[in-house]
Amino acid sequence: MKVVVVGGGFAGINFIKAIQSDKRFEITLVDKNNYHFFPPLLYQVASAFIEPSNISYPFRRMFQKKENLRFHMGSLVRVYAEENYIETDTGTLSYDCLVLALGTETNYFGMESVQKDSLPMKSIDEALYLRNHILLNMEKVVRMQNTSLRDKPLNIVVAGGGPTGVEFAGMLAELGRYIAVKEYPEIKDLRSHIYLVNSGPVLLGPMSKTAQQEAEKVLTKLGVNVILNAAVKDYVDGHVILSNGQTIETESLIWATGVIAREVPGLPADAITRGRRIMVDAFNKVMHTTNIYAIGDLCYQTSDPNFPEGHPQLAQVAMQQGKSLAKNLSRIASNKEPKAFRYKDKGSMAIISKYNAVADLPKFSFKGFFAWLLWLFIHIIPLIGFRNKVKLISSWMWAFITNDPTLRLIFRPSASKRKK
Repeated sequence: MKVVVVGGGFAGINFIKAIQSDKRFEITLVDKNNYHFFPPLLYQVASAFIEPSNISYPFRRMFQKKENLRFHMGSLVRVYAEENYIETDTGTLSYDCLVLALGTETNYFGMESVQKDSLPMKSIDEALYLRNHILLNMEKVVRMQNTSLRDKPLNIVVAGGGPTGVEFAGMLAELGRYIAVKEYPEIKDLRSHIYLVNSGPVLLGPMSKTAQQEAEKVLTKLGVNVILNAAVKDYVDGHVILSNGQTIETESLIWATGVIAREVPGLPADAITRGRRIMVDAFNKVMHTTNIYAIGDLCYQTSDPNFPEGHPQLAQVAMQQGKSLAKNLSRIASNKEPKAFRYKDKGSMAIISKYNAVADLPKFSFKGFFAWLLWLFIHIIPLIGFRNKVKLISSWMWAFITNDPTLRLIFRPSASKRKK
């Protein structure tokens, strides 16, 4: 059976890893990148804390010596459900079974100026661009003779009080606390220029009250300006305009709030629901189709009795759905009944600053140093490749011990051809 998997994120890769030993399936992975990467640590790349190679792994390296695995580099253009093939920007692929695992993209909620000028953080490319942007602005500031003009390039506004926004704001504060004071003595206090803006009344909204209070307390102590109950309404001429009437002058609006499912042209219109997510049954089969499945952040499943409004768009859901679908396809191929997906909630975590994190486990919540250690351990396990795990542990140890990671390099690749 020919299985085409579109998307090499948590859902797609866990599906492939779980089904690759079943030689009845010939699997082709389609992805616009030639590597898998670990999104929860993108903010550490963007803040020059770890290298992108620490959280990335080539698909073709992953597929070595796997006779039934192939890779096709390209972006999905359209699904032809009746004809059983997909079109990509680099060719077409036929399938007996299609697995859609494209995930989400940044949602700007219709604000064109925000989409045009803000800085998202959903890919390695975006994280590296953001890192360069912040470092270049700091270089620009130290050259400025008129100190009264320094606020605008120094100010960094992080929109979104979820885990990504909280973790990135905390990492920027650590950068200001330990690095900027040594390497940019002209910049007196970078931390006072960091703004974390959230439309809700608390940070880390889906987490426990313990986590919410700890996040606000630690970030405020670090010097971050935490602004609650205020949404970004616009970004015009270098000014972030908030719903409470406040305006912040900045060249750096980091957009860490809101996602929307990636579009999949060609599916039945009535299979698409809110947030552009794809409606699936208890076995992750797309509604009104016979051989198309959707897993991870892309899908919307209401059959799980514990999550009648759909599952949260989390890595754990994607990983579990990928493994579940792999088992079900093997069961179907063996003429056995598939099993309905049930999500096992293992809790959620967020790191706030060095040696300080919050953890909500199924039966209790805790914070501080032990939560931080658990966070490190949990984020090492899902990394693909032993070398990646070792490199990341080494990078973390060096950075935490010395307070001086050496990754503040500004790379600016040129699109122009090299003259010979």
